[in-house]
Amino acid sequence: MRLRMYVTLPDVPSARSLANDLLLARIEDRHMRFLARRGTDLGELNEASYFHKTDAIHGGFVGLVIGGVLGALVGAILVNYPPWGRSLEMVAVLIAALVGAFLGVWVATMVGLQVPNSRLSGFQKDIAEGKVLLMLDVPARRYEEVRDVIARKHPEAIDRGNEPTVPAFP
Repeated sequence: MRLRMYVTLPDVPSARSLANDLLLARIEDRHMRFLARRGTDLGELNEASYFHKTDAIHGGFVGLVIGGVLGALVGAILVNYPPWGRSLEMVAVLIAALVGAFLGVWVATMVGLQVPNSRLSGFQKDIAEGKVLLMLDVPARRYEEVRDVIARKHPEAIDRGNEPTVPAFP
């Protein structure tokens, strides 16, 4: 299991230095994502992707559930009240649920790509002030070790907590 740590840093050079120290501590750079004010040049640092910046993942999951349920309801209605006098089998409920789930994921993900990530709302003020947010995914067993490395080598870094679970993707 991985934990997602949130750390705010005062500027890009500090973020670059912390990234180098984390690499020396054997944290792969693919587990580090940096988010800064729009237009900030992060250089070689891994910038947070759209999936990190937006609610696309959360929206897709909500769309899957709601679309699947609504599709199953439409399928049940079609089976119980068949259109044009034709009888439909129960497989129509399954097909309608799958189509509803697919459409729900598609539409909700498109909407989620337009909405800022709700998990990052507490960091918006810091980012607007020019600070850099590091989202770091670390194995749970190494959390304290990495936290100590950050605290010892970078007193300017502010530990902003963690999430107990990290999404399977991105």
